[in-house]
Amino acid sequence: MSGSTLILIAVAGIFLLLFLVMRTKLHAFVSLLLVSLLVGVAAGMPLGDVIASIQNGMGGTLGFVAVVVGLGAMFGKMLEVSGGAERLAQTLVNKFGEDKAQWALALTGFIVAVPVFFDVGFIILVPIVYGLAKKTGRSLLYYGIPLLAGLAVTHSFIPPTPGPIAVANLIGAELGWVILFGVIAGIPATILAGPIFAKYIANKIHVTIPDYMEFEEIDTSKELPSFKMIVSLISIPLVLILANTLSAVLLEEGNGIRTFFTFMGHPFVALTLATLLTFIFLGTRRGYTRDEVQEIATKALEPAGIIILVTGAGGVFKQVLIDSGVGDVLGEMMAGSALPAIVLAFLIAAVVRVAQGSATVSMVTAAGLITPLLELQNITGAALGLIVISIASGATVLSHVNDSGFWLVNRYFGLDVKDTLKSWTVMETIIGLTGFAVVFLISLFII
Repeated sequence: MSGSTLILIAVAGIFLLLFLVMRTKLHAFVSLLLVSLLVGVAAGMPLGDVIASIQNGMGGTLGFVAVVVGLGAMFGKMLEVSGGAERLAQTLVNKFGEDKAQWALALTGFIVAVPVFFDVGFIILVPIVYGLAKKTGRSLLYYGIPLLAGLAVTHSFIPPTPGPIAVANLIGAELGWVILFGVIAGIPATILAGPIFAKYIANKIHVTIPDYMEFEEIDTSKELPSFKMIVSLISIPLVLILANTLSAVLLEEGNGIRTFFTFMGHPFVALTLATLLTFIFLGTRRGYTRDEVQEIATKALEPAGIIILVTGAGGVFKQVLIDSGVGDVLGEMMAGSALPAIVLAFLIAAVVRVAQGSATVSMVTAAGLITPLLELQNITGAALGLIVISIASGATVLSHVNDSGFWLVNRYFGLDVKDTLKSWTVMETIIGLTGFAVVFLISLFII
């Protein structure tokens, strides 16, 4: 089959995927599997090979992603249930003071979203935004946008959140590099999209607590876990994973210290350790029975299951593209482009994001399409970490009416569609463009 025919099959597959997700409202997991089947058959693969590709793609992806996302979800649920997120917010707002509460909320969001899903973190912490806005008379956006920016940046850029975990696995990037570049790109993105943009937009759009929202201020008198404990628990897996990556760069193979950190810093070990510690220090030591801790952990896997399956289906799509030969042709076509791989990665993710709304689907689709080019150009090591953040940045920009996050903010802040576009959509776009600008500049020296 000619290269041009294979390209047409790939393009038709992507359009079909968008049609199924957007128009027929077919679940992304089923849509990705169906499109993978059809692309494999249309590309002339033997039917048995199509099934084998699906099995290999799903197994190869979930062997890593399911473990990491599952452990991360349990870790985050314990933090949520124990009041750890509230403790972080209260302590930081008190330390920064009311005048700099914006910065405290941005930092809170940045830290909380490491173990806690974006929407959960927002719903837990929005009463603090309501309380500050009611007390000061300022627009909800003055405090809400910094919190949202912190949550959104970490959710998109920093493992063990599902998006960057999925992309890193699909393109073969080390999580240590992803964490490092995610933090480097995430800090300026949070500052620009958070406190700085919030000051501007709050003067343009004044919103108060919606009448339909039942608002109860967070009880500051109840006993919460200590601030130091929460920060320590969240830091453990990140520090261990980073230590693993840096020891591989700084120490020779066979060195005892490197061997130790290679084991302890593997995401499986680091997250298992962190999750066990949360069960103890935020669970049994705070009065929960072992049965209650088990119930909390089980409940955490419900939302994680959807993310895991969609990510697995993204792995299937990537595997079918590679095994059918479509990936090689796509890679060669993109290699002939004047645009660098890091720019193409951003653009592909952004186009899919705008078209169908889901950041996760955008990330796994872009990762599947860009992988052949990365292999063709022999892009490895730290450079792959930059590609992950570039894809995450593209999958963040221009959130609009087809994104669930858009409507979450719309409802909790009582905005109309126009004002949600002016605030939330612009904030997301600032995050994506800033993140991409940072990794693109770094790529000039690495790739």
